[in-house]
Amino acid sequence: MSLLRTGARVAAVLVLIVTFAIPQNLLADTHVVCPSDLQKQITATTRDRQQNLTSVRGFLSTSTAEKAMKSASINPKKVQNAVSSLSDDELANLAQRADKAQADFAAGSLSNRDLIWIILAIAVLVLIIVAVR
Repeated sequence: MSLLRTGARVAAVLVLIVTFAIPQNLLADTHVVCPSDLQKQITATTRDRQQNLTSVRGFLSTSTAEKAMKSASINPKKVQNAVSSLSDDELANLAQRADKAQADFAAGSLSNRDLIWIILAIAVLVLIIVAVR
């Protein structure tokens, strides 16, 4: 029994020596992700979100969009304000759809009526997403 206690004491002392012998700042400097990579990712995400906000807001602020929303009794300012509270994924999805609709309309693939329906669908979708939260 005495040998077991002595062995346990020796093991505890060795653990303490190893714990205090390794400099703590050495452990603190080891990161899974380096800070510069993290900063680059944050910057890229912020830039993408800003581009998506600009795209969706630009699409919803056209005179056609504002007229369509007003004719459907949707407050354009409320929709514009609600766009900011969308998640990054939701915003990216809507920005992609808005860009495609604008490109299709410019190419003549969409009629003015089709564009109005798309605008109203996006506006209603934005308001629903925000209301559900």
